[in-house]
Amino acid sequence: MNLFSTPDNPVPDSAESGMLRTSDGVSLRYAYWRAAARARGTVCVFPGRTEKIEKYFETAEDLRGRGFSVAVLDWRGQGGSQRLLRNPMKGHVGAFSEYQLDLEAFMRDIVLPNCPAPYYALAHSMGAAILLESARLDKRWFNRMVLSTPMLDLAMVRHERAARRTARVLNAAGLSRVYVPHNGRLRAGELIFEGNRLTSDPVRFARNLAISVEHPVLDVGPPTIGWVKSAFDQMDRLTDPATARVIRQPLLMVGAGADKVVSTPAIERLGSRLIAGAHIVLPGARHELLQERDEFRQPFLAAFDAFIPGSAAAAA
Repeated sequence: MNLFSTPDNPVPDSAESGMLRTSDGVSLRYAYWRAAARARGTVCVFPGRTEKIEKYFETAEDLRGRGFSVAVLDWRGQGGSQRLLRNPMKGHVGAFSEYQLDLEAFMRDIVLPNCPAPYYALAHSMGAAILLESARLDKRWFNRMVLSTPMLDLAMVRHERAARRTARVLNAAGLSRVYVPHNGRLRAGELIFEGNRLTSDPVRFARNLAISVEHPVLDVGPPTIGWVKSAFDQMDRLTDPATARVIRQPLLMVGAGADKVVSTPAIERLGSRLIAGAHIVLPGARHELLQERDEFRQPFLAAFDAFIPGSAAAAA
């Protein structure tokens, strides 16, 4: 499947893209760009839930400008990757462990054969949780990881204990493929900037909205009960105090001070316990740090530069 352009979001030059197949037979879309000059390594970008490769074109250009090759993956069930249910708008996964199969296939079949070492990860929200789980399982794909607002707990669920119980009961009752209750907005075109939880930048919000409006095949709607149940299970594993003691992967977590999607205090708690990791919080920023206004996005990139070897020198 090709990459898609919009007037305000053209495909960066020299993109190579295609489809790969996981060990359980799911087709995933990927893209990568080689560094403009001699590469200082490769940054692998892992989006959050509902996101797609196109949303990270700007970030890919930022990283290439720092001297890195860049590789990006669409997780199963979203973007240009294979949808798992007959209704392609349902955000579904049988278990979060399936995302580890996506990560393994992407690294073994695309990144390792085609992209120069050393390898670094830049992941957002759900993608960051998947990368943390990989580190918990001691899968050492990357020299270092930078994780933007990792999904360790939810800030947008008022009665979380009840939500957890309900998701598990309904999942056990065979309703895993049913939508969770939602406000009726299934398509991105129905979203508006005012009151959104994701970004305070109206320009990047409009750009990202246009991607989904002009190319609805990339869009995905609310999650299913099965996805939510599996997400709660994953978050429980990551916030277990034992998890911090077993992670040896060097990583930096960056939280958003005004995040109303995931829990910033949960990020701070895990960050304070990590042996090989650290965390910072950007006051006032909303959930999507790489889609935020420059006053928040630039400090995030500065933290990336400080943590990833070679990046600061390339940027300078």
